[in-house]
Amino acid sequence: MVWGQSAEAGTARGIPVGLDAYREWGRWPEQRIGMRAYMRSTYDRAGGNEGADASHFLYQVGDRFSVTLDVEGAGMLVFSRFNHWHGSPWHFVVDGVDNIVQETSTADPIHPNPSSVFLPQAPFPPPLNYTWATTKGADLIWSPIAFERSLQLAYTRTHYGTGYYIYDQFVPGTPLSRPLESWNERTVPGGDVLDLISRAGSDIAPKTGATEMKGTVDVPASGAARAVTLKRGSVIRVLTFSIDRRQSAAFQNVRLRVTWDGREHASVDAPISLFYGAGTLYNRTNREYLVKAFPVNIRFTATRIYLACYFPMPFFRSARIELAGAGQKVSGVEWYVRTLPLGERPNRLSYFHATYRDTPAPVPGKDLTLLDTRGEEGAEGWSGSLVGTSFIFSHAANLTTLEGDPRFFFDDSRTPQAQGTGTEEWAGGGDYWGGENMTLPFAGHPVGARGAKSAVNDEDKIESAYRFLLGDLMPFGKNAVVGLEHGGRDDSTEHYETIAYWYGLPAPSLIETDELKVGDVGSERAHDYRATEGSASYTIVSRYEVGVDTMNGKAIYPPESDSGRVTKVASEFTLKLRRDNLGVLLRRKLDYSYPDQRAEVYISDTRKPLWKLAGVWYLAGSNMCLYSNPKEELGAAAPVVETSNRRFRDDEFLISRELTGNKRSIRVRIKVMPVNRPFLSGSSVHARLWSEIKYTAYCFVRPRFRR
Repeated sequence: MVWGQSAEAGTARGIPVGLDAYREWGRWPEQRIGMRAYMRSTYDRAGGNEGADASHFLYQVGDRFSVTLDVEGAGMLVFSRFNHWHGSPWHFVVDGVDNIVQETSTADPIHPNPSSVFLPQAPFPPPLNYTWATTKGADLIWSPIAFERSLQLAYTRTHYGTGYYIYDQFVPGTPLSRPLESWNERTVPGGDVLDLISRAGSDIAPKTGATEMKGTVDVPASGAARAVTLKRGSVIRVLTFSIDRRQSAAFQNVRLRVTWDGREHASVDAPISLFYGAGTLYNRTNREYLVKAFPVNIRFTATRIYLACYFPMPFFRSARIELAGAGQKVSGVEWYVRTLPLGERPNRLSYFHATYRDTPAPVPGKDLTLLDTRGEEGAEGWSGSLVGTSFIFSHAANLTTLEGDPRFFFDDSRTPQAQGTGTEEWAGGGDYWGGENMTLPFAGHPVGARGAKSAVNDEDKIESAYRFLLGDLMPFGKNAVVGLEHGGRDDSTEHYETIAYWYGLPAPSLIETDELKVGDVGSERAHDYRATEGSASYTIVSRYEVGVDTMNGKAIYPPESDSGRVTKVASEFTLKLRRDNLGVLLRRKLDYSYPDQRAEVYISDTRKPLWKLAGVWYLAGSNMCLYSNPKEELGAAAPVVETSNRRFRDDEFLISRELTGNKRSIRVRIKVMPVNRPFLSGSSVHARLWSEIKYTAYCFVRPRFRR
């Protein structure tokens, strides 16, 4: 059986993976049960902004092979971002085969090619991929790269080697739209996908079998005007508004409110221009498209402005769409809605949300919170996916605040599953987009002047950006905390306004069923914990990787203590499950001071001890990293060993339903399989141990939701 093909599990038709996520974009709202997304990067491990978060590597194999990503198991790399050509040629080592990727500026980076393209060209065509020649500063790769056993990403050069990368992994046996087959440079994106994405800015939604409605509404200066009420469950596929251009200033802060199924709270409640991708409707250069993204666009004609949204929005009973005034009356707003019948059961879908936050004075040392689903709309548990952000990062044409990193935490993890290198990097730029505006299908900086001095007026000082996730969306099964560092050390004082776009159902698909605290005698006894050549319990005083430790002499993230053990050979323990599970997420809290922790995981039935291999659990790197950022573009690697004071880390392992389904408990065996590789080329190999502080079992289940 090819990996990814199996009997029924997470979704009815299989999770759309790779290019299928674009082909089947109408399935954006579907639950991705059994799928996990991770974002890794070259961020400063100490929580600051060293080298603008560039050139921090896991380890070095040689002077021309500095590793920034190292994963075992099957999965798919769905996005990679680099600053210009820096670090190239890049090594994409897929299942042990080294594929060299670069661009036409790599050969002579001192004199970069202004029409630069990726090499090889065929696997990385636009509009799925762009170099800095288009983005004004970044090389962006959305071509999916599948791997069956392992993936490594390494840089040949290290000067300003900055980047972030999103990859997916799946509970083994989860049905996928197609099997994961090892990528090579002959893997070329389909023309149908390229054609679809190239039509961003136009009406991409299906029309066959659709129901259309349109009308006109006047928006009062205060209070809300109802544009439309839909009374039969369906999926909104198009939601557009149109106004006279002369009313742009009055309209841009009107609130769009959408309430699903008569729920108490609106799931969409945001300023309309920011919802459609721009912080303002001021159009300095009179462009036709202020925003030309895949799911939203803002288009200008000589007399009117058109705002269009194509996010699929399912509801099961009713939908109420309102426009709330923002201080000035707006007359003659034309609206248009197109719907299609529901094609899935409610517990396989999610409501669309756009959660708005206005933060005029960010708290020093603390990330901005764009979204915290815990308690959202009165529900503690949510399952769904993060699918984008739109945000104003300055009202004063200040681009220096863009050093802030995105940090996203899903499903109780205290280590961010997503950790980036900066705000403009998240939104597809580099070097602050060179101060220029750009709008691409999934990332952009549509409005804002180069600086305060060049701004035409106050509206021109509003700087905004967007980032949409489709092939690289990020699922969660219990909760999501989406944060953004403001400034390089959470020290910006800019006025932020943010929207998090997400799909969510007010019912979890990931349930915690058991927890083993290693080093706690009672917990170890309750879980029949045993270790072969395990250490005595020891206490660690440290931190997780979050923000800065202190600011202005005040502790922001003080250290905390916990206890655990390390083992050289193996450990065993029993965990409780739910019988209706669709697979298990096993999370381990560990001491990350031990490098390259790797083990085989075996599962047995507690009644019949017969061990079956579940896979290899591998966490590359440690709280040590190599910082190699030579001053010269072509300077030789100059690695410096840096050790952060963040030893606590949460890591995840996915266990198949075949090994866990219909079981109330399982026995887990961790067999240590050390990695015999030096941290730095030519150095000695340190002892390889397996650290255990806490294990938590989460069961994937179908959300218990009825309309």
